[in-house]
Amino acid sequence: MVLKTDVKIFLNYINGEWVESTNSEVEASISPANRDEIVGYIQKSSIEDLNKAVETASVAQKSWRKLSGAERGSYLYKVADILEARIDDIAETMTREMGKTLPEAKGETARGVAILRYYAGEGMRKVGDVIPSSDAGALMFTSRVPLGVVGVITPWNFPVAIPIWKIAPALVYGNAVVLKPAQETAVTAAKVIECFADAKLPNGVINFVTGRGTVIGQGLIDHPQVNGITFTGSDEVGKQVGLGAFSRGAKYQLEMGGKNPVIVAEDADLDLAVEATISGGLRSTGQKCTATSRVIVHKDVYETFKEKLVAKVKEIKVGNPLEDGVWMGPSASEGQLNTVLSYIEKGKAEGAKLLVGGNRIVDGELANGFYVEPTVFDEVKNDMTIAQEEIFGPVLALIKVDSMEEAIHVANDVKFGLSASLFTTNIQKMLDFMSDMDAGLVRINAESAGVELQAPFGGMKQSSSHSREQGQAAIEFFTAIKTMFVKGS
Repeated sequence: MVLKTDVKIFLNYINGEWVESTNSEVEASISPANRDEIVGYIQKSSIEDLNKAVETASVAQKSWRKLSGAERGSYLYKVADILEARIDDIAETMTREMGKTLPEAKGETARGVAILRYYAGEGMRKVGDVIPSSDAGALMFTSRVPLGVVGVITPWNFPVAIPIWKIAPALVYGNAVVLKPAQETAVTAAKVIECFADAKLPNGVINFVTGRGTVIGQGLIDHPQVNGITFTGSDEVGKQVGLGAFSRGAKYQLEMGGKNPVIVAEDADLDLAVEATISGGLRSTGQKCTATSRVIVHKDVYETFKEKLVAKVKEIKVGNPLEDGVWMGPSASEGQLNTVLSYIEKGKAEGAKLLVGGNRIVDGELANGFYVEPTVFDEVKNDMTIAQEEIFGPVLALIKVDSMEEAIHVANDVKFGLSASLFTTNIQKMLDFMSDMDAGLVRINAESAGVELQAPFGGMKQSSSHSREQGQAAIEFFTAIKTMFVKGS
């Protein structure tokens, strides 16, 4: 590969130093808005690089765990301040590398700042309970202790928020971390790790290694000194992660796919439902695990809702995500674009009616990027491929139902159970939905794609390994409970 001399090479971060991979191989991170633009070069690391990072983390963790929670939290406050000062640069890098619009990228980076400060404060919370003993002369209590070394494997769709919401609790609870980000957004991830490096965390407490999932990801899964793996990505890869970790007794946490429904009842505020469906389904080009994918609408309001939805979708401005006024950018890669287009073709082949969109955009400067039109299908049956499989693109499938009972049945009739929304003004419908919906996140009169950082996040069925991320729930994964019994002599 002939490297462009004016493009930066981003190194691995191991034991407090930025280091070149042992094999000196790099690959280019390409902008999805313009395939001719190289955002940066990243290491294509070897298993030797990964092993060094893990061994370093294992040594560093023994001292890191001895610090108080408040001391560990003080480092996170420093990272938050540095990240906040660099919001504009990191957000622009994210937009150039992943294709998310600049306002969305700034919002995500600001969320990362808030997550760091939240978990910095968690260092002051209790880590155990006193339990009554049947022996009056004894003291029995619990304490939460760190796992040790945690491997963090993150996707490309939230290259700031997802790494941080895994790294921050891992660190504050006393673990050392090795991060393997998605190659597609590794430049953005490197800039996030620069904030940790500049906060002067002890050497080896946080490490960063880029490379192929089959090498670095698998290496983390297999390494005997990695005590826990937290993964966000596809359900197919997640199952491999879980099986590999289980086979050697490591703790694992998986957040995987979604096929998230919105139910629109006959008494819904249709304008609100349309706005939330579009925002939840099409922002970030539909590349969210909680994105709306199926829109299940009562027959009495189906035609009106459809008309309003299509009219609004046609108004969406697609273009260069760095430009003002652009509402939707490109798919994150050529591979993802081709995946979306293949699902659109499957929808047409299986008998769904294309109402709007469905094509790659090849006009003008957009022809050199990975752009697809926002797409809406009508006459979708729930056994169709586009109603069952995660597309991860700007595709909405409209499904007509006769009753609330049928709507909930259809909503639950998939292998996933991540998020779901209901639009209604009827309290009984709200209660039935909250009780009967098989999803880890249920929302009323709000889009499916959204969860506050202080709230537990995770899915049911094949969306998750059934642990929860974010909020105080994070302590459940990143620590183990130790029970202690003390009796005077």
